[in-house]
Amino acid sequence: MNALPAYSGARISGCWTLRADGSGGGDGSLDRLLPSLSPGLSPRKRTTSQCLCGGSASGKTTVARKIIEALDVPWVVLLSMDSFYKVLSPDQQTLAASNDYNFDHPDAFDFDLLTHTLRKLKLGKSVKIPVYDFTTHGRQKDWKTVYGASVIIFEGIMAFADKELLQLLDMKIFVDTDSDIRLVRRLRRDITERGRDIEGVIKQYNKFVKPAFEQYIEPTMRLADIVVPRGGGNMVAIDLIVQHVHSQLEERELSVRAALASAHQAQPLPQTLSVLESTPQVRGMHTIIRNKETSRDEFIFYSKRLMRLLIERALSFLPSQVHVVQTPQGEDYEGRTFHGKRITGVSILRAGETMEPALRAVCKDVRIGKILIQTNQDTGEPELHYLRLPKDISEDHVILMDCTVSTGAAAMMAVRVLLDHDVQEDKILLVSLLMAEMGVHSVAYAFPQVKIITTAVDKKVNDLFHIIPGIGNFGDRYFGTDAPPDWSDEDMDEPSY
Repeated sequence: MNALPAYSGARISGCWTLRADGSGGGDGSLDRLLPSLSPGLSPRKRTTSQCLCGGSASGKTTVARKIIEALDVPWVVLLSMDSFYKVLSPDQQTLAASNDYNFDHPDAFDFDLLTHTLRKLKLGKSVKIPVYDFTTHGRQKDWKTVYGASVIIFEGIMAFADKELLQLLDMKIFVDTDSDIRLVRRLRRDITERGRDIEGVIKQYNKFVKPAFEQYIEPTMRLADIVVPRGGGNMVAIDLIVQHVHSQLEERELSVRAALASAHQAQPLPQTLSVLESTPQVRGMHTIIRNKETSRDEFIFYSKRLMRLLIERALSFLPSQVHVVQTPQGEDYEGRTFHGKRITGVSILRAGETMEPALRAVCKDVRIGKILIQTNQDTGEPELHYLRLPKDISEDHVILMDCTVSTGAAAMMAVRVLLDHDVQEDKILLVSLLMAEMGVHSVAYAFPQVKIITTAVDKKVNDLFHIIPGIGNFGDRYFGTDAPPDWSDEDMDEPSY
């Protein structure tokens, strides 16, 4: 513990506990709630989950937000236990209105929904989170959609009170704050934010909050890997947590791409996939662009032909409605017209940019957005480097364009970006000239409502995550940047982003 001179470490029940007074925590007794501890409880997965427990108004959310700021990694989800209060019956609603309902008891929480939600998040799947209204003591009609992340930070007063939930946590943190400070914070919060009166808050605190802390919350401190005294003001402890989370991410046995490579083997292709019919025309164009001897001019020409067919195929999946027009002969013709607000194209740079002309050729005045996702050479993980999306994209049908998809990692990050901008999942169409089965399965599993359209699907991906038999590096072949070794940087044109 040389890095933390103000603290000493005590080994307790198989976990490290940091105490401000240099002592360890005692073992409490919660036979009904607490599991037996076993080291190495959580499997090594791509997503790492950190949990913060502590008394009401102890500063859990503040600590969580400071951890997120210090982590400085993409795709972090903050999940609050407050969202998972059970729906109250009419009698319970009456009790809650008079501050006579115990919100600080384990039975007040929907642990089944909570564990189901956390498990899905750790698998990288999207979930719907209830939004709890503390003024009306009920759930709002509209739930919040949250997507899987690299790091999940979960906080709540009863976060350590369920065996199944504990098994999903990679790090358990207890935020230990003086009871007087917690009471003052609760008074300020409940009066200003939740419309309560001071008498009601004090009544609830003495009747429910304080006894619940002593009976259910404080004894679970012994389960914590780290105890953080003084809450959000303890930057030494927060820095230690951040370092550990970074080490968890770096030391995972499987990177994002390797994990994708091992998933969905021997599974049938998903129904959301549409592959262009392999006619002699299409097969012939693939023969040309896959041939390593094909010149750059021919590669571009036949790639553009395939792109045009691909975009036309993608447009057939957009919603349409009956539209009657009158022909020059004065007769009615019952046709179809697009049924939606707008169509927007989003290209994943740089190769996806080559598909924009084909989209513009068939969609008049289409709006175009751009996303640059590059692979970190040290970790092999996709990273978002540039983003430019049209305004009000949330109501559009989006055609997401990338020329090749091997593992699906970049495509999934791009889909998440669109979802973060409130684009509806079922309004996203992913189009790609060539995909690997792995990439198809990965995208379809994470985002089951996204339509996937391609001209061909290859079965294999090699150890370098290149599609086999594949097409080579599409961007290099298209832009002419696959240069001989003796060329200098000055001899090559820089592609436009």
